[in-house]
Amino acid sequence: MINFRYHVVSLTAVFLALAIGLVVGTAALNGPVADNLKNQISALNKDLGNKRDQINQYRDEVNKNQDFATEIAPFYLADKLANRKLAVIALPGTSEYADGVIAMLKVAGATVTAKVTVQDKFFDPNMNIELLDLAGQSSQPSITMEGLPLNSDGVETASAQLASTLLLHVTGTQQPTTTDVTAVLTAYSKGSYISVDKGALGGAEGTVIVSGEPYTDKDAAKKGTSMVTMTDQFHKVKPLVVAGFGVGDGNLVSAVRGDPTLVKEISTVDNASTVQGQVATAMVTAERVVQGKIGQYGLAAGASSLVPKAES
Repeated sequence: MINFRYHVVSLTAVFLALAIGLVVGTAALNGPVADNLKNQISALNKDLGNKRDQINQYRDEVNKNQDFATEIAPFYLADKLANRKLAVIALPGTSEYADGVIAMLKVAGATVTAKVTVQDKFFDPNMNIELLDLAGQSSQPSITMEGLPLNSDGVETASAQLASTLLLHVTGTQQPTTTDVTAVLTAYSKGSYISVDKGALGGAEGTVIVSGEPYTDKDAAKKGTSMVTMTDQFHKVKPLVVAGFGVGDGNLVSAVRGDPTLVKEISTVDNASTVQGQVATAMVTAERVVQGKIGQYGLAAGASSLVPKAES
């Protein structure tokens, strides 16, 4: 009769046999398996080293391309913007390359009358009423509220006021005085809506808006719309170029290109974070301000080519 003791002995024998099999099998295969694993690891290390070398080579090539663009810029851009006055509006997140855009505009011969850096607060939906009040309080004798959009959109009204402050008015109308320009810009600066480089003046013949990566917070959609609103107000006064990123949902370049009206009135460059894109921005600005032409340039969707065609 099979009893409990028999089952215990049988199970013990089975497990003992398995253990012996594993030991014997491991001992038999340990050499080949270990060698195979070593060979695979060695091959992976070599492949990783090759990939690392390729990345370093690509990085060197990019840097050399940037250097090439910097070196050729003075010859390529010479006098394309000679005697032209431009205002530069740097949107949030562009501190790393906005000055590069300005440098290329100057290489092309432009005078940058003002660099205005817009702070995040300007586009904050919670600041709408305060921004409206500030626009009303900032009115000056030569920069009045007359003709500005007077509605419930603080960004629209304030942007129109800033455009009126920085840009040349229609011939025959009163131009903003230096004192009034300073007063308006100071008011917005004290409110932490913008920061302004020293010596900012009005009278610009065109604007370059340098845009950054799109917002991703809970108010991203509203802020994206507000950036388009600011862009719209500046382009209504003088020729405008938007230079920035062309990737990411809600980026300003794509918003302009996707608007059936704005795409016909505003030029864009979608790779302005690179030296090549900054050179292209100067070329596109010359095309827009000097020649009166409009185009979309860069690498992203909606671009017709990298740069404008050379004049024959």
